[in-house]
Amino acid sequence: MLTENFLLVGALLLFVAVLAGKAAYRLGAPALLLFLGVGMIFGYNDFISFDSAEMAEFIGMVALCIILFSGGMDTTFSDIRPVMAPGVVMATLGVILTAIILATFIYLIAPILGVNIEITFPFALLLAATMSSTDSASVFSILRTKKQGLQQNLRPLLELESGSNDPMAYILTVVLVGVVSGGSDLNIGNAATTFLIQMIVGAGLGYGFGRATVWIINSINIRSNPSLYSVLLLACAFFTFSFTTMVYGNGYLAVYIAGLVVGNMRIVHRNMLRTFFDSFTWLLQIVLFLALGLLVDIQDLLDPEVLYMGIAVGIFMIFVARPLSTFACMLPFRSFTTKARIYVSWVGLRGAVPIIFALYPLTNGVANADYLFNVVFLVTIISLLVQGNTVSAMANWLGLSFKEKERTFKLVVPDHIRSEFSEIEVNGAMLKNGNTLKDISLPGHTLVVMVCRSDNYFVPKGKTELRPGDKLLVVSDDNDELVKEVKNMGIQNIIKM
Repeated sequence: MLTENFLLVGALLLFVAVLAGKAAYRLGAPALLLFLGVGMIFGYNDFISFDSAEMAEFIGMVALCIILFSGGMDTTFSDIRPVMAPGVVMATLGVILTAIILATFIYLIAPILGVNIEITFPFALLLAATMSSTDSASVFSILRTKKQGLQQNLRPLLELESGSNDPMAYILTVVLVGVVSGGSDLNIGNAATTFLIQMIVGAGLGYGFGRATVWIINSINIRSNPSLYSVLLLACAFFTFSFTTMVYGNGYLAVYIAGLVVGNMRIVHRNMLRTFFDSFTWLLQIVLFLALGLLVDIQDLLDPEVLYMGIAVGIFMIFVARPLSTFACMLPFRSFTTKARIYVSWVGLRGAVPIIFALYPLTNGVANADYLFNVVFLVTIISLLVQGNTVSAMANWLGLSFKEKERTFKLVVPDHIRSEFSEIEVNGAMLKNGNTLKDISLPGHTLVVMVCRSDNYFVPKGKTELRPGDKLLVVSDDNDELVKEVKNMGIQNIIKM
């Protein structure tokens, strides 16, 4: 009966979480926050008992591995190339600056708040280090769910930062856990050496395993059962993480880079694999946030020492620590406006990652680790409530947003087709030589295969009359020439399938 009860409770939690996700979309709130809330509600007064920090840490490791891999797969390298330098600086120096600024505040504010436990500077630094990186799950989920365009390449920058800054926070947390527990001294040189080794090994193996994964997927012949390609890619992602970690590289960086490589190279059954990983990533995010919600005790969060410290740290991090570190890191990059820097500092979302890192002191027996965990959990809730709910509003207020054009033609192009499909909107310049399809100047080896007019779809002929606002589904063997030709007609937005 125990197994049946476990499945029943698990199914109930997932069902409620999905409904909460739907409600979050309608309310404009972060779905992950509601998943967390569902876990907290069901865990209240041990309605559902879950108190294993080790199991929560394991779930977090698995979930973060897939979240980063999937995030890398969905990131186009051409989008992040222009923001590579600021993204890397934010992911490394930005994490260190945030940790130092936040730790100084915690160390100074603790006596004022009357915290009974002794908060030394190393302990304050450990508390700050767990919260020093933005959360990839939250950033990927919120930015992509909003379907809101951002100027100045801000979305690729924010996704690159959140996908690659976990290694620095992880290294800081692990080093400081050893220091606070009395196992070692804080040696800046050793920490820097550890960081360089982990980053170099992680980046190198991530790229290598990414290329190897592409070769394996394309070479192995299991087309008789295409569903096994998803299993194979999942195995490659887990192998990349575990092997890299085993040889003292950073597994989180490795899986992100491996996903980036896989997502930007041709692989068989790409669309099926993307669909599988999107669904699996959402499942893991739901399970992770439910587990973390079940783990915390609401009464512990309402303890005055935790409550006051959490609120103070949350406000300081949002309005002082994150902006200071962001502006310092982006100072050399003159192409970003002041409004863009403000927005980047605002979207410093905290989520599952800080809570996962806050589990490390618990599982390693650090004194007062439960206090640290509760403060981090409360700060995460504040960040998701304040920042997560205002991602779109802040972009609109700063004048940095634009409405992304949605695809009219929901076309799934098989991976073996080399021709490229695009969606183009007819304008007046396109019809200057005549208003029929045969009058339009298009490059050779290019065909208009479908027209959408006022939600009516039809296959055109040469004599078909076109109107401004019609959407054309175009297939071409020379997409670069097509782009050049339509831009000469004043059409800037070409949606690729």
